[in-house]
Amino acid sequence: MTQIPELNALGYAKSLVSVPSVSANSNGPVSDVVESHLRSLDFQIERQEFLDPFGVPKVNIIGRKGPGAGGVAYFSHTDVVPADTWSVTSDESFAAHGPFEPTVRNNRLYGRGSCDMKGSIAAMLAAVSRLRDATLREPIYIVCTADEEVGFHGAKHVAESSRCYAEMVAGQSRAIIGEPTELQVVHAHKGIYGFRATATGKAAHSSTRDGVNANLAMIPFLAEMKAIHDETLISPAWLDETFDPPWISWNIGINDHNRAVNITAPQSVCSVYFRPMSGQAADELVHRAEAAAQRCGLKFDWECRGLPLAGDPSCEFVRETLRLAERDASRTVGYGTDGVCFTDLKQILVLGPGSIQQAHTDDEWIGLDQLAAGTDLYEKMLRRWCVAHD
Repeated sequence: MTQIPELNALGYAKSLVSVPSVSANSNGPVSDVVESHLRSLDFQIERQEFLDPFGVPKVNIIGRKGPGAGGVAYFSHTDVVPADTWSVTSDESFAAHGPFEPTVRNNRLYGRGSCDMKGSIAAMLAAVSRLRDATLREPIYIVCTADEEVGFHGAKHVAESSRCYAEMVAGQSRAIIGEPTELQVVHAHKGIYGFRATATGKAAHSSTRDGVNANLAMIPFLAEMKAIHDETLISPAWLDETFDPPWISWNIGINDHNRAVNITAPQSVCSVYFRPMSGQAADELVHRAEAAAQRCGLKFDWECRGLPLAGDPSCEFVRETLRLAERDASRTVGYGTDGVCFTDLKQILVLGPGSIQQAHTDDEWIGLDQLAAGTDLYEKMLRRWCVAHD
């Protein structure tokens, strides 16, 4: 196990960022570090180990501390996006450092995952460490999942089989998704749906009559996907002005994987991902696409189905959090989170340090002021809902 750092958010963040955990690889090593930190803070641990769709070992860590039911449940993920294009910073006076070499410059912590979202985990760990001598009246749960960046596989395992998650649902814990919001209170975000249509042809030299170009079957399907795309930009059924942008972002990708211009493409693939909002009949669009694929003779596969997060901005949990965060109003965001899998929790919001503008960039960073402010706010929330008061 990694040696426990100083009990502040920066120390915790450095210990997490220094362990590579790109989604394509196992997050087991960084999960070991998280588990070590939680055990040092007297958490009981539920460890889930599973294989992702490609057979790579993955780990979820769920920690529980304190008696009773309810309390606060904090959700995070330990996987990060690739760092193949990491460039550090445009300031040439800075010494170069790698994506997994956490480095502090100009009151920022640089490193892959520093913002999305190991900095947030660090702030919560630091907040809990401040409560070592406090008596809890309700539990604190800390959940660190795998694969949030590539399909919410870890969150699905938590929702389907975690005993701690079942406790959270039974007690209706106050749920915090710790993704970066610059500590603004977010009560709703879009969902994420995806599907894939595949046309099959036969490879041959294009000068002969032996081949079958798979793109020819794909073209009419693409025309129908373009028609749906255009519809979603103007039809009230697919617009919600409380979000920016207000449409579902029907994103079409195409690839025939052809190796040369003189080969008839043996396969053509169209993928569509979109972001529905609460109250929209997203399944209807997928069924329309599936019917179009059948008409064109294509194979059709669902890729993912994540429901929107639709918290109530007027509920007491949101109102209390706004007071603690010293904010006037909650807001919505266009990105998705593990919260798409945790809709059984009725008191749920997104709130974390750092800006989404820094997430996934090739010089990812989080401000030290955000780490400190995040620690302070998480501590206030835990004291409000979990700590016993005289």
